[in-house]
Amino acid sequence: MTHIDSATTIREGEELDKATVGEFLKDSIPGLSGDLTISQFPSGYSNLTYLIEMGDKKLVLRRPPFGTKAKSAHDMGREYRILSTLQGTFPYAPKPLVYTEDESLIGSPFYVMERIEGIILRKDLPPALKYTPEEAGILGKNLVDVLLELHAVDYKKIGLANEGKPKGYIKRQVEGWSKRYRAARTPDAPDFEKIMEWLEKNQPEDSDRSSLIHNDFKFDNIVLDPTNPLQIIGVLDWEMATIGDPLMDLGAVMAYWIDKDDSEEMQLIRLQPTHIEGMMTRKEVLNYYLEKSGRNLENFAFYQCCNLFRLSTIAQQIYYRYYHGQTRDKRFAMLVFAVQVMERVIVSILEQKG
Repeated sequence: MTHIDSATTIREGEELDKATVGEFLKDSIPGLSGDLTISQFPSGYSNLTYLIEMGDKKLVLRRPPFGTKAKSAHDMGREYRILSTLQGTFPYAPKPLVYTEDESLIGSPFYVMERIEGIILRKDLPPALKYTPEEAGILGKNLVDVLLELHAVDYKKIGLANEGKPKGYIKRQVEGWSKRYRAARTPDAPDFEKIMEWLEKNQPEDSDRSSLIHNDFKFDNIVLDPTNPLQIIGVLDWEMATIGDPLMDLGAVMAYWIDKDDSEEMQLIRLQPTHIEGMMTRKEVLNYYLEKSGRNLENFAFYQCCNLFRLSTIAQQIYYRYYHGQTRDKRFAMLVFAVQVMERVIVSILEQKG
């Protein structure tokens, strides 16, 4: 028996108006009928995701988090456009059905897409799901293969050239995340100033092979086939997708990747089961990607540290909302400790570089 990712009770303060949502969906999507049920997927720290059940249809609604001020970081229209454009090109992209900017409906723009039902791996494997060491190795390679497939998409040919600016991408990332971290810092968070200075001084040149990048590619944004838990059937959460350096996308994968031999402190911030026996290590992921893509890489420490800093900033932005009472989600209370751990991990990497 496998574990299908399921929705549950909606968190307090994040409810949607059933009558308004139901009326909008019936007017916008042909063939919908019957009683409406809304539940919420409990995981994730950014955009909110709801399961919409109406008759025999199961859909997914995505909206920005309550209390957020960074609208550019939660652009529902952009996410909808990218998913729409990828249809027929990248088979793992969910099919979007309708988008609206009318904030009078639920208080923000939102879109609805078809649900890809399957297994989503979280911090630890569900009790009913086991992988042999050989299967774990295959699963890791399958993940990297789908990332390679994404990076091979001809984004200009399919009409996504305007969804990002590859020239100066890394420079904007360093400057943008530094600015956002400083704005979101709370008194109990580290200052990251020396790290931001290092990132500013050690940026690589612009990539000569830009691509469509997901920017949050990890196991809990991947849907696995319930009948074959080694096969990937979906890639979710495209809110940060853009055109840029694919090695930054690889760095994002590696920032989440905790090896089984990593320190106890790093194990505390692990969010996916990359520690299981037989799973590829960070070094093996890096070498496999470079071999398959034909790319060269001399300074992976920059990509790794930049993405750890980016994750720190995202966690700090979310914690900022909790710290200032903009959200009641108690999961966010512990994020400042993850920020502190990631700061120490980055310092350790830089010390090893000398």
